[in-house]
Amino acid sequence: MASDASSDDTYREFRSDVERADREFARVRDLPPYIRGPHHLVYQSKVFKAYTDLWKFQQSHRRELVASGLRRWEIGELASRIGQLYYGQYMRTGEWRFLLGAYVFYEAILERGYFEKSEGKMQDPGLRFKELRFVARFLVVALLVNRAEAVKVLTERLKSLVDESKAAYPETSFKEWKQILHELNRFLKADKEFENSRSLRYNISFDSYPNSIPLIAPFYSKRVLRLRDAILTSYHRNEIKFTELTIDTFRMLQCLEYEPSGSQPSSATKQPAENGALTDYSGVASGLIDINLASDLADPSMPVNPRKAVIYHPTVSHVISVIASVCEELPSDSVLLLYISASGDHNFGHKKIDNPWARKDTKPDTHACSGSPVWLGPRGNGGLNYLFPEDLVPFTRSPLFLIVDSENSHAFKVIHGAERGEPAAMLLSPSVSPSDLTSSGSLFTYFLTAPLQAFCHLVGLNSEFYASIFSEAEQLLSSSLADIEEELCASKGMDRVWAQVLPDPFLRRLILRFIFCRGVLLNYSKEKDSAYLPVCVPSLPEVVSPTSVRNHVFLLADKLGVVERFPSFR
Repeated sequence: MASDASSDDTYREFRSDVERADREFARVRDLPPYIRGPHHLVYQSKVFKAYTDLWKFQQSHRRELVASGLRRWEIGELASRIGQLYYGQYMRTGEWRFLLGAYVFYEAILERGYFEKSEGKMQDPGLRFKELRFVARFLVVALLVNRAEAVKVLTERLKSLVDESKAAYPETSFKEWKQILHELNRFLKADKEFENSRSLRYNISFDSYPNSIPLIAPFYSKRVLRLRDAILTSYHRNEIKFTELTIDTFRMLQCLEYEPSGSQPSSATKQPAENGALTDYSGVASGLIDINLASDLADPSMPVNPRKAVIYHPTVSHVISVIASVCEELPSDSVLLLYISASGDHNFGHKKIDNPWARKDTKPDTHACSGSPVWLGPRGNGGLNYLFPEDLVPFTRSPLFLIVDSENSHAFKVIHGAERGEPAAMLLSPSVSPSDLTSSGSLFTYFLTAPLQAFCHLVGLNSEFYASIFSEAEQLLSSSLADIEEELCASKGMDRVWAQVLPDPFLRRLILRFIFCRGVLLNYSKEKDSAYLPVCVPSLPEVVSPTSVRNHVFLLADKLGVVERFPSFR
């Protein structure tokens, strides 16, 4: 009896700790992803401590807790919360170790079947929804760590769960999950177009070109800006997405991170022991997962990734408030990267809108940016969904690196000369794209994040066709980008807007890929119209103009056997 009373007391203490941890979790979960001040650090510290204590408590008192009614799915939910915390911290900081921490916890939940029904009993519908949400979260993490096998297993698991659920609970609607499966299939089709390709992340050994180092060094004697914060958002009708990651933000998110030097998630059944050795926990009672795993996976040799705020389907006011919040905390030696992928409103030019920025003593500008906004939001809300170029002008008090991927992107050129303190660097997509963004995402973003895959997609090559020569084509493109970088860094008269961001490896890589993309589209397009070309503002040196990189484009086209696809090479 005394033993039973002790077990009950232990269980009550555990339940009390769970409620306290859940309250702390709700605080962190509800914080906007762009909040990075001291309040977030306090909340984050409290919630991690709460779950660390809770996890260790249930490990130490497993027998008593089980005797008092603790169920496996409750342990699974606890581990899932910890995985969510790690993933949330990764999204706020960009630190790879937190992403791996989330992966290991999620993998343990799956392998140990915490959410699976036991003893043939019918599972509660609420518990089934917990399992579905867990698998969807795990899929996002597996996609980000590029674990193709795990993605395949999880996809099949999600499909089978939805099918089982519809049969087992005919009175419960699973329409939302059928839609999620549809979105997942579209996402995987676009993401796996070249599934054996190199990671989108910055690989120090592959993406750094030693011959350029002496040419970049002189820039450090002047003002140098580092990329420490990025805001990424995408909003298109029927765009490819899974949960709250669109294919464009998914690619850009990875493009702004360093590839870890050999770090990969290990099996969840093998955890680091205190002495550094691996302990095999397969077949042992569940719950033996190391809460401090993320710190063990830290790679001190790797540079720090920029912080990124991924904003899913925002309103215009939300975007503006996020930019304002990030700019408020932006260090003086930093530049903010703002990536906006959105549709343009083709009919807006026929509507009369007063431009509050226009001077009253000058003639109206027929190309005024107020006539060409981008559209954020669903149809039907009118002007509330229009993001005008002039909406971004107040944020040019801080250094801004702007990437706009839209049919109306060229309208943002008017920001140049209207800045409020710092000249903005802008990479603007073509107004007309030769590729349909509904099949594989935006072509311009594809070129900035995966130029070889984008090139192959443009000319109609699939992974099976070019797999045998992929490595050679990749090396050729790398050599071309190295040559372009040398020419760019050695050029005279470079605008200071580009000179002050060129030393940053992420921004330099984006600039090089933009130059390559512009050269490809100039030679690919039959129409000699600027609408088919991306634009940079201010202009880059003439030595890297679209015509100057023509030979690099030809060499790659020749290697892949697609020279005939380019009118200018015929």
